[in-house]
Amino acid sequence: MKNRLKWLIPLILVIAITALYNWPVSKPSFEELYADVDPETVDSLVTFRNAYPTKTVFVNDKPWEYLVLGQGENTIVFLHGMTGAYDIWWQQMEVLQEQYRVISMTYPAAESLNDMAGGVMAILEAEGVNQVHLVGSSLGGYFAQYLVANYPEKVLSAVLANTFPPNDLIAEQNKVVGFFLPYLPEWLIMNVFSGSIRNSVYPASEYSDLVLAFGLEQTGGRMSKGQIIARFYSVVDPFSAPDPDQMGIPLMIIESDNDPLVDSVLRSELKTIYSSAEVHTFTAAGHFPYLNRAEEYTLIIDEFFSNQ
Repeated sequence: MKNRLKWLIPLILVIAITALYNWPVSKPSFEELYADVDPETVDSLVTFRNAYPTKTVFVNDKPWEYLVLGQGENTIVFLHGMTGAYDIWWQQMEVLQEQYRVISMTYPAAESLNDMAGGVMAILEAEGVNQVHLVGSSLGGYFAQYLVANYPEKVLSAVLANTFPPNDLIAEQNKVVGFFLPYLPEWLIMNVFSGSIRNSVYPASEYSDLVLAFGLEQTGGRMSKGQIIARFYSVVDPFSAPDPDQMGIPLMIIESDNDPLVDSVLRSELKTIYSSAEVHTFTAAGHFPYLNRAEEYTLIIDEFFSNQ
C-alpha cells in the first residue's frame, strides 16, 4: 500500500497542477458583456462586424487579419494597442471611409516591432498602397514611431495617441513580469488584464460601459496568450526615436490628462522629443478616448489629416 502511495500522490499532484494550468479562460457571451452598453452603439458595432468581412495575409506563417474600407485618394492606417483588435476603431472608420481609404488590422503573435512592420508592409503591398497617414494608440502609437523611423518614405503624417516614446522605464518596471509571462497560465494572464480594465481603465474612462465591454471581450477569449506575450515584447522593443522634422513628417500627439496606463513622465518625454508636434489633451477621458469620446476624437484626426 505504501509503495502505491509513493507514486499515486505525485501523480495526483501532477494531474491537479496540469488541470489548474490548463484551466479554460472564462468567456462571457457578447450579450453579457455588452448588456449595459447603449443599444445604438451595440447595434453599430454588430452591424460593422457583420457588414465588412476581413481579409488575411500570412507573414512568417502568422495570419494578419485586416479590413479595408473606402475609396479615398489618401489612406489612413489604424494601429491598436495591447488589448485591441481591428474593429476597436470602427467608430472612426465608419465616418472616415467617406473621405479616405481606411485600413485596420489585428496583430497576430508577432514578437518584435520589426515583425509587426513586416505585417503592415505586406498589407500595404497587397492593397497597392504606397503612402499612408498613421493613427496609433498605446502600443500602436509606439509602433507608429517605429514606422516613422524605419519607413519614412511610407508615412505622410502620424497621430501618436495615449502612448510613450522609446524608453527604459517600461522594461525596467516590468522586468519580473516579462520574465515570468511565458510560463504563466493563460487564464491567470487574462484575469490580471481583466482586473486592470475593471479597476483602472474603466474608472478613468468616465466609467464607459463600452470601454469595459470591449476590453473584457478581448481578455475573454478574443485575444490569446501568445498575442499578449508578443505585444508585451513589442512594447519593450527598443529603437531610436525618429526626427520627423528632418523627415518632413507632421505629427500630432493625443493624450489624456488622467491616462492610467501611460506614466506622466513618459507623456512629458513624448512631447519633449516631438516638440513641434501638435498636441491635443483630453480631460478625464482615460486611455481609450477613441471609444468613449469617439465623435470628438474622429473630428480631431480628420482635421489634422485634412490640413496636411
